[in-house]
Amino acid sequence: MKVVLGYSGGLDTSVIVPWLRENYGADVICMAGDVGQKGGLAGLEAKALKTGASAFYGEDLQAEFVEDFVFPTLKIGAVYGRKYLLGTAMARPILGQRQIQVARQVGADAVAHGCTGKGNDQVRFELAYAALGPEFTVIAPWREWDLNSREDCLAYARARNIALDGIDQSKLYSRDENLWHISHEGGPLEDPALEPEEEMFLWTVSPQRAPDEPEYVTIGFDAGVPVSVNGEVMSAVALLTALNEIGARHGVGRSDLVENRLVGMKSRGVYETPGGTLLYDALKDLESITIDRRAEALKDQMAQRWADMLYEGRWWTPEREALQAMANVLSKNVTGSATLKLFKGSSRVVSRTSPVSLYREDLASFGHAVTYDHADAAGFIRLFGLPIRAAAAVEGQGSSDAAVSRLIEEVIEAGAL
Repeated sequence: MKVVLGYSGGLDTSVIVPWLRENYGADVICMAGDVGQKGGLAGLEAKALKTGASAFYGEDLQAEFVEDFVFPTLKIGAVYGRKYLLGTAMARPILGQRQIQVARQVGADAVAHGCTGKGNDQVRFELAYAALGPEFTVIAPWREWDLNSREDCLAYARARNIALDGIDQSKLYSRDENLWHISHEGGPLEDPALEPEEEMFLWTVSPQRAPDEPEYVTIGFDAGVPVSVNGEVMSAVALLTALNEIGARHGVGRSDLVENRLVGMKSRGVYETPGGTLLYDALKDLESITIDRRAEALKDQMAQRWADMLYEGRWWTPEREALQAMANVLSKNVTGSATLKLFKGSSRVVSRTSPVSLYREDLASFGHAVTYDHADAAGFIRLFGLPIRAAAAVEGQGSSDAAVSRLIEEVIEAGAL
C-alpha cells in the first residue's frame, strides 16, 4: 500500500510515519504545504525521510492560500461564533486539495492525516478528500491506534529511536499558524475561567506595552479585495504580512473565545489575527458607503452561512461556489479606502472614501438641501406606517373593514397614494 500523509513535522506526524509502515506495511510519502507557518518547509524533507518516509513533496502555497481562500472569506465578511476569523478552517481546504493531487501524482492507494478524533480538522480534511479524491482510502491513526496521549507518542518515538529534534517535548499549548493567524489551545486554556498568560502570545505585543502614540494605516480595496497599504500597491502575501506587522506592534487582533466544535463539544481557543482584524474593520466600514441597506443585510446573512460552511469543512461544494458568486456581485462596488487608528490594542476606522460612494452630503446634511424637500417625508411616513395604523384601527374600533377603509381614504387625501 502506498499512503500520502499530510505532514507537519510535529510529534504526531513524526510518529505516524513509522506507525503506518508497521501497521499497514505502507510505503509512506509525506506531503506538506507552506501556508505561512513559522519556518515554512525548512528541514521537513530531511525529518520525514529520517523517520521512514520514502519521499517528500513540499510546496509554497502562500499566494494561493491568501488569494483564493482568505480574501474570498474576508470579502463576504464571515465570522464564526461572533469572534473567530476562521484562520485554521481556511487553510484546510487547500492542504487537502494538494494532498489529493500528490496522491494521484504518485499513484497512491490511500491518504492519511494526523488529526485527533475530537477536533474539527478531521472533518475538514476528510470532506476535502471525499470531494476531490473519493477513490482513496482514508487512514486516521488517532482513531485507530492505542496511543492515547502526547506522552504515549513520545514513548513510542523513543522506543524506535525517532529523532525528536525541533519538537518541543514540554509544550503546554497546541498551536496552528499560517499567514492569517496563530491559534492557541490546550494546557491552561482548558479552564475557561483563567486569563491567558502574557507569555503565551507569540505575535502581538501586550496592549499595555504597545506604543504610546497612535498609528494610522490606510487600506485600499478594489471590488472588496485588499490591494494597497498606505497607498502602496502590494501582492496579497506582502499586504497581509505588512498588516500583520502593523497590527501586532499595537496589540491588535487578540480574541479569546469558547467555540462550539463541529463534533459537539465546546472548546476554548485564543487567536492572534492582527492583519485580519484590520482588514475586517476596514472593509466593513468601506461597505457602509458603497452598498445599500438591503444588499448589506443580504451580505450579512450570507456571511453567517459562509462561516458555518467553512468551519464545517464544506469548502469544495456548490454551496460555496454559489455564495462566492453572490459575494462577488454584492462587492463589485466596494472600491476605495479606509483609514484606521491603532492604539493600545484597539483598531478604529476614522476615515473612508470611495469613487463610487453612495453617500451624498447634500442629502445627508442638516443644512439646506436643494434636492430634498422635507415635506415629502409626511406622505412617506403615512404610507410606511400603513400596516401599523391599520392594526391600531382594527384593535381600537372593532370593525376591520370600515376602519381600514377610513384609513385608506385618509392616506389618499394626504397624497401618499
